[in-house]
Amino acid sequence: MKNPVRVALIGARGRMGQTIVDLAKGDSNIHIVAQCDLGDAIDVAMKDCDVAIDFSNASAIKEVCAAATKNRNALVIGTTGHSAEQRKLIETTAQSLPIVFASNFSVEVNALFALTRRAAEILGSEFKPEIVETHHTKKKDAPSGTAKTLGEILKQEMKIDVPIESIREGDIVGDHTVTFVGPRERLELTHRAGSREIFGGGALRAAKWVVDRSPGLYSMQDVLGISTGK
Repeated sequence: MKNPVRVALIGARGRMGQTIVDLAKGDSNIHIVAQCDLGDAIDVAMKDCDVAIDFSNASAIKEVCAAATKNRNALVIGTTGHSAEQRKLIETTAQSLPIVFASNFSVEVNALFALTRRAAEILGSEFKPEIVETHHTKKKDAPSGTAKTLGEILKQEMKIDVPIESIREGDIVGDHTVTFVGPRERLELTHRAGSREIFGGGALRAAKWVVDRSPGLYSMQDVLGISTGK
């Protein structure tokens, strides 16, 4: 790992952006060398960094990928709500650059992903899964990226589309519950986020990890050394 890792922060004035700025102040291995937000030139911000962390908006991904390719920057992408075409662009960009692309950077949420897969393997088709996610009223995408990832895991294991209920209320950082409903019992797996610092800290961890990697598309499970795949 380079020391310190030079970071360009995209979406710096948003909630997650401000959290990352605050956390970076206490991390001697991170130096935020540039910050940009809506209306700022992303290419200029990424000229002198090792890695860019993107917590802006899915609509900015084309400009982010173009700037990263031009400047040879690693990427950590935390935005959600990408279209199939935008996800394809990320995959194509990862052929020449190392990219960590995750719907959630929390260590415990990634444990939830692994536990959800394992529960689906154990319980089988007799149990019907459901997903409920709750976030603050200003969150734009629904379902959340985390809920979609949980749905993808369950579809892979159980071969069914799982209903997702999205609730927007108050200032809730993020709650996710996977329920397996059986004929005489039910199992619930729940994660409740108490602070955005759990996501910001994970994104900084990913930034420090990805700068030394070969080109490729990585997940937070790769960063943590765990796997939810087979």
